[in-house]
Amino acid sequence: MKQFAVIGVGNFGKYLATRLYEKGCEVLVIDKRPLAVQDIKDSVSRAVVADATDRRTLESLNLEQMDAAVISIGSVLSDSILATLNLIDLGIERVMAKAISQEHGRILKKLGATEIFFPERDLAISIAERLHNPNMLDYLPFLGEYGIIEFAPPKSFVGKALRELDLINRYGVQVIAVKEMNKEKPNFVPTGQFVVKENDILILLGPDRGLERAREA
Repeated sequence: MKQFAVIGVGNFGKYLATRLYEKGCEVLVIDKRPLAVQDIKDSVSRAVVADATDRRTLESLNLEQMDAAVISIGSVLSDSILATLNLIDLGIERVMAKAISQEHGRILKKLGATEIFFPERDLAISIAERLHNPNMLDYLPFLGEYGIIEFAPPKSFVGKALRELDLINRYGVQVIAVKEMNKEKPNFVPTGQFVVKENDILILLGPDRGLERAREA
């Protein structure tokens, strides 16, 4: 069973912790606010009232056995930075940290956080992309100028094989999966012979410019 620690249970931390627990993971929640801990204690494996900026307190919780620790403190930068530093010093291999600005993210990266995420920015980008193009069902920033999108194929794609569409050479994007109607699991890494159907959802990976061109096809 995978084990995770979630530090800070505002809205983001609460949704993250409860979802991981629903997935069958062992989840330890840490927050210095008693009411927040009381509110979530029945929805996770263990909830502790503790200050993550206090290294001695964290040492007593045996966090080094966790598969990952997620710091979802955002509003108080000093708390976020100290908590990140403490977890890294404790030797946790995977430390994910929430950032509320590019500057905050750079600090967390320099401290040694393995992954930085910007939930408000990423959600705003996703909604903007969906508003911009009604064919696109979802957008996930991936790395730098690359992204992953869920894409309802235009009429010009329907009835054609992926080999014929040749999206990798035309737009520089790759079909990494297809969600087909009445099938529980996506068709991952479909072959060139796969024929696109009207109700399919294509999941594309590629540079933002290439994804934009594919959307305009």
